Amino acid sequence: MSQSLVKNLVHLVYSTKHRQVWIPQDVRERLWAYQAGIFKEWESPALIIGGVEDHVHALFSLSKNYPLKEIVEEVKKGSSKWMKTNEGTGNVEFTWQAGYAGFSVSQSNVDAVMMYIENQAEHHRRMSFQDELRGLFKRHGIEFDERYVWD
Repeated sequence: MSQSLVKNLVHLVYSTKHRQVWIPQDVRERLWAYQAGIFKEWESPALIIGGVEDHVHALFSLSKNYPLKEIVEEVKKGSSKWMKTNEGTGNVEFTWQAGYAGFSVSQSNVDAVMMYIENQAEHHRRMSFQDELRGLFKRHGIEFDERYVWD
């Protein structure tokens, strides 16, 4: 092939440090938009970003030019700085947890994942973040050690 064509869809999940309630309702849409700008800058356009007061879900198309780790680092670093400004929350202590979870998504599941991310507030009326992440790990066959997942 004379051209490299790639489509790697990733469902990314990460939380605030110690799952602090640091993402108020009135800031979320602006935070998601800011993060979408970072994803776009790194050639990894977001299809949807959502979440609740203590964590974020993003579905995006991973660039063929950058590793997942670098994209996540840039989104978290940039949005953490933004959240500390007056445009964000002005919370100078704001920080994301060190780790993240990334799951591959097939094109046939995009609509379901988008709906799942869209309905985070409703979803978390019934389920904790920890139980949600455990379920995602199980669904994707990821073994994990509880001692190292929750900060």
